[in-house]
Amino acid sequence: MFRSHTCGELRIEDIGCDVVLSGWIQTVRDLGSIAFADLRDRYGITQLYFNESIHAQLVSTPIGREFVVQAKGKVIERTNKNSKIPTGSIEIELSDFEVLNSSSTPPFTIEDDTDGGDELRMKYRYLDLRRPVLRKNLELRYRVNRSVRNYLDTQGFWDIETPFLIRSTPEGARDFVVPSRMNEGQFYALPQSPQTFKQLLMVSGYDRYYQIVKCFRDEDLRADRQPEFTQVDCEMSFVEQEDILQTFEGLFKHVFYDVKGVRIEDSFPRITWDDAMWFYGNDKPDIRFGMQIANLKTPVYNTTVTDALGWDVFGFSVFDNAQTVLAIAATGCAEYTRKQVDELTEWVKRPQIGMSGLVYIRCNADGSFKSSVDKFFSEDQLKVIAAKCGAAAGDLVLLLAGNETRTRKAMSELRLEMGNRLGFRDASVYKPLWVIDFPLFEHDEENDVWLARHHPFTSPKPEHISLMDDRSQYGKIKANAYDIVLNGTEIGGGSIRIYHRDLQEKMFAALGLSKEESQDKFGFLLGAFEYGAPPHGGIAFGFDRLCALLGGQETIRDFIAFPKNNAGRDVMLDAPSAIDDAQKKELGL
Repeated sequence: MFRSHTCGELRIEDIGCDVVLSGWIQTVRDLGSIAFADLRDRYGITQLYFNESIHAQLVSTPIGREFVVQAKGKVIERTNKNSKIPTGSIEIELSDFEVLNSSSTPPFTIEDDTDGGDELRMKYRYLDLRRPVLRKNLELRYRVNRSVRNYLDTQGFWDIETPFLIRSTPEGARDFVVPSRMNEGQFYALPQSPQTFKQLLMVSGYDRYYQIVKCFRDEDLRADRQPEFTQVDCEMSFVEQEDILQTFEGLFKHVFYDVKGVRIEDSFPRITWDDAMWFYGNDKPDIRFGMQIANLKTPVYNTTVTDALGWDVFGFSVFDNAQTVLAIAATGCAEYTRKQVDELTEWVKRPQIGMSGLVYIRCNADGSFKSSVDKFFSEDQLKVIAAKCGAAAGDLVLLLAGNETRTRKAMSELRLEMGNRLGFRDASVYKPLWVIDFPLFEHDEENDVWLARHHPFTSPKPEHISLMDDRSQYGKIKANAYDIVLNGTEIGGGSIRIYHRDLQEKMFAALGLSKEESQDKFGFLLGAFEYGAPPHGGIAFGFDRLCALLGGQETIRDFIAFPKNNAGRDVMLDAPSAIDDAQKKELGL
């Protein structure tokens, strides 16, 4: 028996018990005639006490960090208790110990506050995973996985696997391709998602499907993106949008409570895509705080929202010559110093934000107003602008002006930055919402082509299907699509699907595919639609992303056991790597 208990199990009520523990040595403190060591395993840490009689054995059989040790002894009460760990009231007075395996000196400390940099920790990921903080992350990932599966099982969903070696199809990102030895000169693609397979399962009559599945996209990386990632993929038949929103709102409520103990009683808010862009500047609003964007000038983009201030002439050339003028009221910031305002101005001038400057209005506590452009605006005008922003006494109104697209994106970023600076983006607060009524298409101005905003299998709103016959109306068509957003991060999206062949062919044609191309790439799906395809729809959400948010972090990498770095490399395996000439010849490369 290598162990009778784990290193996180023993408590004060176990005093007097004879136990056997096994694990890794985290620290050793040799005091001369006695010594102490921390023994760690997946479950926790227990202190070992080497009394005078066993200390001699320690001298002849030294141990060091990350040695694998079996320890035998009796549970006793600790003199100096450690309230930071669950086992901190006890220790093991050793009667014997055995070194099961020695260890080289680790390249970094195996502790939460490690001295190892990202690349070093990635190279020795098997050591990095011993750190308690990563263990907790992977434990949370497991619990989310179990919670999702349990909920979907109660709702009648079946877990059905789909292939990883498929045909390359256009889905919005580059495919990873795999050469076929048995079919020289031809290639499989790794799936960007199981999209067409889950639709085919609906045609097959499996009306509630899910899969927690690996997906692959050859795209540039960032904190919440990996070349291979995991998503929870779901599809349902005989449903409308409301059925899907209700089902998966229930899933998220279940997970929040089951994993984090957070009970959400109210329905998730819903906002249209138009309103999200109008009031937040992006389609994934963070609603943990207000500070909505006020539009002071009639916009140039197509929207149903019409509550701009409407001052087409301001008497200030920077605003008069701009396509749009946007503002937010930063809560309680009227006391910002000139240095702080100048720092914000430099922040918006950064290349990644791209603005030429920043205008401010102080809403002073005494009811007066002070602006960086006082000579162009009367106090009454400043008061109107402040009121439009919902500013109160003590707030600081921040204004940006310029090109519509760039300014809206910049104001969105400035709002989030101010939310960070003011402490409004608390990672322990969860504010989900649905974004609905997306445009079906987006226009590529440079190439004058229409692209699918979600994917080519998304259905238009029923009342907009007739507009599919007129290319000039594409910009007005709304998709029967929805995203779920948590704390300013899109964690999932889906749609009601096209299930009639003629409408699917119209969609492919709108995206520039000829009938021959459509048949070549998607003939299997178009053919399936001729055999009684039911109305269906679904959703997929980023499992890694959800786990990171529930863990209070933005990066997904520390919630994946063996991730890639920002260059898409596995530095532990040194992959991707070259293959030898014999393999190339075998594959016809």
